[in-house]
Amino acid sequence: MSLGEHHGQVLHHAEKAWASITFAGTRHTLALLFAGDDAVAAGERFIAALPDHEFALPGQFVADAAVAGAEHRLLPSPRLVVECELLLLEDA
Repeated sequence: MSLGEHHGQVLHHAEKAWASITFAGTRHTLALLFAGDDAVAAGERFIAALPDHEFALPGQFVADAAVAGAEHRLLPSPRLVVECELLLLEDA
């Protein structure tokens, strides 16, 4: 939430187990709402920063973080919905 400057509201979160031959973890999909002028600006910065952000999650490693989609609306008030996907691996 700090990456979105505490303006984002979680609309949806889903978690699914993920594994390969050498790694195990979870794939997360999130939809975040940024409502209002300041929040939309924070959401746009969130979109730009997410792929290269260094996460600090104890016992986990973020192998991939990507924006899967974004929807802007201006009326009746500015809002941005960002869909993102994260792959978290168990840190051995």
